[in-house]
Amino acid sequence: MMSPVIHRVTTLDLRVRPWSWPFATERRAEIDVHFAAEQRKRPGIWNGRVLLGRNPDFAGGRFSADCFETDFASFLAWRDWGFPDNNVFNGFGMGALLSSDGAFALGEMGQHTSNAGRIYFPSGTPDLDDVRGETLDIAGSVARELEEETGLTPSDYRAEPYWDCVFTGAAVAAMQILHVDMTGEALRARIEANLARQQQPELTKIHLVRHAGELNAAMPRFVTAYIEQQFSV
Repeated sequence: MMSPVIHRVTTLDLRVRPWSWPFATERRAEIDVHFAAEQRKRPGIWNGRVLLGRNPDFAGGRFSADCFETDFASFLAWRDWGFPDNNVFNGFGMGALLSSDGAFALGEMGQHTSNAGRIYFPSGTPDLDDVRGETLDIAGSVARELEEETGLTPSDYRAEPYWDCVFTGAAVAAMQILHVDMTGEALRARIEANLARQQQPELTKIHLVRHAGELNAAMPRFVTAYIEQQFSV
C-alpha cells in the first residue's frame, strides 16, 4: 500500500452499482480453499455480502466512488494476498471517539474476528444493511457499528461536520470525530461494561490514546497516520 494521504471532505458520494469483480470470478476455487482454512482457525467468521469500492475521486470537498457487492471470502482473500487487484479498494467509515479530556478511544479486536489483535476506531466493512436506495450510507454504517461494538448511540456523541478520508490505495478509511461528554476513563469504563454484557463481543478491551507517543504497533497505518495528524495540529 502507498503511504497514507488524508483528504478532508464534507460530502460522501458513494454510488452502489452492479459489477462483476474479475478477481472473485477468476480465482473462485483458490478463494474458497482460503476461506475454508480461515474458518477452521476462526469458526465465527462467515461468508456474508460486503461492499467494496472503485474509481475513488477527491475533489471540491467531496469523496466520490462506485461501490459494488461481493462476498466476504473474496474480500478476505484479496486482503490476505496483498491486494492483487489495485483497481479496487476497501472503503469504510470509522467513529473516532474523542473524550472531553482529549483521549481517543479505540477497541482491540477479539481473537474470533478476522482482524484479531488489531486496534481500531469502531468500524466495519460496509454490508447490505448500509445501502439506502443506490447509495452507501457511511454515516449510518458508523452509527450501527458503534452501537454494536460499544453500546453508544447517536445521543451519546456529537459528530463533526466533516470526514477525514485516509487513502492508502487499497483502503479509504472515512473517519469522523465524535465528541463524547465524558472523560476518557469514564468512556472506557462505560464501553467495557457494555462488552461484559455481550456473549461474544467483537472487542476485547479499550485503549486510550492521548498523544502520538501512545500509538500501538497493532494499530494499522491509516489509524496511526490520522491520530498523528490530529495531535500535530
